[in-house]
Amino acid sequence: MLRNKTLLITGGTGSFGNAVLQRFLNTNHFSEIRIFSRDEKKQDDMRNTFKNPKLKFYIGDVRDYKSVDRAMGGVDYVFHAAALKQVPSCEFFPLEAAKTNIFGTQNVIEAAVRYKVKKVICLSTDKAAYPINAMGISKAMMEKVAVASSRTVGETTVCLTRYGNVMASRGSVIPLFINQIKSGLPLSVTDPNMTRFLMSLDDAVELVLFAFENGNPGDLFVNKAPAATIGDLAEGVKALAGADNEIKIIGTRHGEKLYETLCTREEMLKAEDMGDFYRIPADNRDLNYAMYFSEGDRSVGEMEDYHSHNAVRLDVEGVKELVGKLPLVRQELFGEDIEDFLV
Repeated sequence: MLRNKTLLITGGTGSFGNAVLQRFLNTNHFSEIRIFSRDEKKQDDMRNTFKNPKLKFYIGDVRDYKSVDRAMGGVDYVFHAAALKQVPSCEFFPLEAAKTNIFGTQNVIEAAVRYKVKKVICLSTDKAAYPINAMGISKAMMEKVAVASSRTVGETTVCLTRYGNVMASRGSVIPLFINQIKSGLPLSVTDPNMTRFLMSLDDAVELVLFAFENGNPGDLFVNKAPAATIGDLAEGVKALAGADNEIKIIGTRHGEKLYETLCTREEMLKAEDMGDFYRIPADNRDLNYAMYFSEGDRSVGEMEDYHSHNAVRLDVEGVKELVGKLPLVRQELFGEDIEDFLV
């Protein structure tokens, strides 16, 4: 299915793009993988790291349709990962979040439709469910744009994935904890009772590949990730490092939630349990609602969200076991030589 096909990854110089390359670059899947991003330095780092002729680089910005269009010709599949995703930054610059996360997604989908791309997978976040911050709101609108587009794009299948915090990705808290431990600084924790879903980069790639194989137009896929409190996460990283740094409570930052939701109760009402994943199909009725009569045996009020306070909860030992498998941790704390460590 993937042999002699071309894959485009927007925002491809990020952690997700690196993980996809490590999965596919040295296989017979995809004859060409295109990395589209606006960061020439990260592209040069990636080019020198992988040194693979299958890898092609395109400088551009999803905000600029013409640059997306230039990269899209001849593409079979798209993983759309480009985004502004730092919650505090988006709180101060919400229009910038809208330009990238909403309008940039529309540009990607329009270019994909023009070139008859087979499938576009748009990557979303748990912060898009019941959003309270600009990043989550812009991602929620991105989801709406993708689902709306999926109804009218013809040959191109547009579907989505939504996942929680990716452990050890750029800008995440585990690398911060490791740097603070090495520098002899206190570990800065916003609220020790705050819970977050914990996913590895491999989990994120598996979710996208599952959507790739099983997605119908407008489908949203969620994986069933474990969760932990931020306090236990900090204690787990400390224990792995054999460190005794104190933990400093700094308070909740702009736009942060106490817990994150992966599936709203409204989505759980129609979610299909697919083992390790949920599939939430799109509502494909048209605007003539009076023509439809819906009857069901469950009400929204009887459903519960799927969120990080009621998901499988890891304790400190569970956090140690999960986090201890991460390449970043194995290299930075255990001194292992990880050849495929992300750039």
